[in-house]
Order: sequence, then structure tokens, then C-alpha cells
Amino acid sequence: LLQAKGDLDGAEPLCRRALEINEAARGPDHPSMGISVGNLASLLQAKGDLDGAEPLCRRALAIGEAALGPDHPSTGTSVDNLAQLLCAMGDLDGAE
Repeated sequence: LLQAKGDLDGAEPLCRRALEINEAARGPDHPSMGISVGNLASLLQAKGDLDGAEPLCRRALAIGEAALGPDHPSTGTSVDNLAQLLCAMGDLDGAE
């Protein structure tokens, strides 16, 4: 809700806390972690912290590939998110 209202700084600690809770409860490789990690990556990207978002996008993708397979729709979303981030970073070859 804070992110939707434009309060990205207020949303970040809550997003990080949600990720910590999910990881503690389910483990670092649980499929739901891909969503939590991706949410934080999206928030950081919206804040302009592209360098901070990149490893999170890559982690979300790795979780999706391992837990759901490379052809699952959620994994495809992670691929697209990483490509969009790399494009925003000017890495067009990586985004392709």
C-alpha cells in the first residue's frame, strides 16, 4: 500500500521484513521466496536502485527455475523482470 501511495522509503523496510519472515518460515529456496525477493527488487528498481535490484532479480529467477522449472509462467515473469531491469541499466545485450 505504501508503495502504491508513492512512499517507497516507507515501504522498503516493510518489504525487507516480509522477505525475512518468509525466508525464516519457509527457507531460502521455497517458491514463495521468488515472489518476496521479486517484490523487493521491484521496489528498489522503482526507487532507482538498479544495482541493488539486479542481484534480487537474479535470485528470484534462480528460485523460480529451481522450484518451478524453466518453462513455468512465474519463471517467465522473472525472466521478463530481469530483462526490463537490464534494459533500464543500459545492458541491452544482457536484456536480449
